[in-house]
This record gives sequence, structure tokens and C-alpha cells, in this order.
Amino acid sequence: MDTTTIESDTPGSPTGVPTAAQAGALPEPLVGCVVAITSDRRREELAAMLRRRGAEVMTAPTMRIIPLTDDRVLRAATEECLRGPLDYAVATTGIGWRAWISTAEGWGLAEPLSAVLTAATLAARGPKATGAVRQCGMRETYSPPSESSTELLAWLLAQDLAGSRIAVQLHGSADTAFLDALRGAGAEVVPVPVYQWGPPQDTAAVARLVEAVVRRQVHAVAFTSAPGAAAFLAAAENDGSLTRVVDAMQADVLAACIGPVCAAPLEAHGITPAWPDRGRLGSLARVITQELPPRVRRRLNTPGRDIVVQGNAVLIDGRPVPLSPLPAGVLRELARQPGRVLSRAELLRRVWTGMRRDEHAVEATVARLRTSLGEHADVVATVTKRGYRLAVEPS
Repeated sequence: MDTTTIESDTPGSPTGVPTAAQAGALPEPLVGCVVAITSDRRREELAAMLRRRGAEVMTAPTMRIIPLTDDRVLRAATEECLRGPLDYAVATTGIGWRAWISTAEGWGLAEPLSAVLTAATLAARGPKATGAVRQCGMRETYSPPSESSTELLAWLLAQDLAGSRIAVQLHGSADTAFLDALRGAGAEVVPVPVYQWGPPQDTAAVARLVEAVVRRQVHAVAFTSAPGAAAFLAAAENDGSLTRVVDAMQADVLAACIGPVCAAPLEAHGITPAWPDRGRLGSLARVITQELPPRVRRRLNTPGRDIVVQGNAVLIDGRPVPLSPLPAGVLRELARQPGRVLSRAELLRRVWTGMRRDEHAVEATVARLRTSLGEHADVVATVTKRGYRLAVEPS
């Protein structure tokens, strides 16, 4: 169980951040947080890591991996590799490299292919590709510390590639810039397509994710590939929601990526993602655990009781009380500036984004919020003819 301490900006330490004893170490640091997963492969593994940390998980794969149904293309690429010696071979993904060798085995070509690849200088893009290369009885010469295609390409271009033959195992789609750079250096390049990216199986789930981001009903979105991130933005654009999605992810919704290459499509839209030093699912889960709570956590200055708002939950003296999205949204907006009065119209505009509701919806939602708070319902105060405020002491 993760025991990360979540801290907020209150007095108590030399840095102005409370000590662990003051903030309280939560055994489930993501309680109240909704995290969306956009990947197809291994999404259940990442979801399990996040749920162990207390998060509610929404899965909406924006793309899916499709094995090549017509393996004649892969076989032709394999036979081209066998036509003569290879000087270099590039493994970009573990799943793709293993699938290539396994498929060649079915054709009776695994032995000659392994011999050609072993004789070549092998480069692997990251630890998963490196593991697959070694699992197949081969050994890589180089793997970039950053696990990025950019650094891998830089290493290759530093070699004398004139007249060389290079096999590049593709990962979902042809990286034309990568291949063209090698050809520009004088190399003969053999692209090896093992699988390709396809549209998501559940487009409705992606549409719901776009809507949830716009309404701030999801607190973080996890991306594990650049094509997946680009597909999410494309879905938002097709829905006419791209500007609002970008606004949400620039201000309130955390974008968490497996690495800098994955982050590039988001950065192109002015979004600043977080990513770990190492491209691992466990590292991605840890980054979300570190980065998300400080963004969604608000401690209320209420004498005699400890009330903390975190995502879709309120922690009262350390006890989490789950809230449904609309009551949580109202409490979140009130907690942005504790004590400030927000009118019904202002709450309607902030919480019911894109939804047609009247001010009676605000009254009904405040009533539900007070019911959830139980004996602490008085923390949400009505200001006659003006709206609502949190009944808290000045910070």
C-alpha cells in the first residue's frame, strides 16, 4: 500500500508546508481523485496501481493496437532483411519485437532471422525493447537513457551510415521523420511493420472522457503513447470541444504522460504534462500520486475539526466522505476562495459547464452536499439573496 504523505500550503514547516504529522499520511493518497486511462495495452495493470492508491479510474482507450491481418507485408519485410547482411537493427517496442520473432518462427524463418539480427549492431529504444531483445537470445549495443526515439536517432546518425542496411521494427505507425533521417544519412532502410494503431473500439467512452475533462469531473488523464495523446485531442476537436479541453488541462486537469515523446502532442497545444524520469507504468502511477493531490486538495480553516476537500471527496477528521460529481464540483468551487460568496448563477456557470440547468439545480445540489456532510453540513452557509459560502475562519 502506498503511504505517500499529501501536504498542503499551510504553516507548520520552514517551507510553509505542513509536516507529515500535521497533514496526515493517507494510506490511500488519491482518495477522491478520478483518473482517466487512455491506453489500450496494460490498462488494467495501471488501473490496479491507481485504485490501490485510492483513485477512481475511468478507462477510455483512444486507440487500439491491431495485429497485421495480412502478414504478407511483414513476411516481405522479413525476407528483405534476410536478403543480405544487416548493419543495424532497431527494436522500438518489446511487444513488437517478440511478435516479429514469433511470427517468423511460424514461417520457419526464426533461425535465419535471429542469425542476421545477432550479427547486426542492435539498438533498443527502451527497457521493454531491451528485455525482448535479450529474451530472444540477442544483445543490444545501445539503448538511450531517455528511452526516446530522438536520442536513439541521434546515436544512429553519429555512426557512419553511408551504404549501410538498417532494419527498423515499427511501433504502430511509420515514423517517417525517423526513417527519412536514416535514409538522408545514406542508409538503406527496411521498415518492419508488426502491428498498427487503429481507432478505439468504444468511441462513446472517448466522447464521455472529453466531456468529463471539459466539466472538470476527471482530475487527471494518463497517456502512454504519443499517438494516443494525439487521438484524444483529435476526438476533442471532432466534438468541437478542443479549446475547452485545452483550457481545462492548462488549468485544472493534470495531463500525465509516460515520457517526453508521449507529451509532445499535448505540449503543442500549450498543455504542460508531468512525466516520470523512467518510462514505466509504476513510475507513471507515482508521478500522478505526487502531482495530483496538491492540485485538488484544499484544507478548510474550521476550528475544532479538520476538513479537507480533495477531488470528489471531503475528509472530515481524516475520514473520507465520497461525493458525487456535482456536489463535489460545488464544494470545489466554494473551496477555491473559502469564505467568498458565490451566487447561484456563478455556481451554475462554473459547475454545470455545457449543461442546461436553472438555479433550482444549484439549490438541490447544495442540499445533497449538506446531506453528505451530515453533522458538518453547517460548513456550507447560505447568504440570503446572494448565494453560498463556506463558513470558515480567515486563513
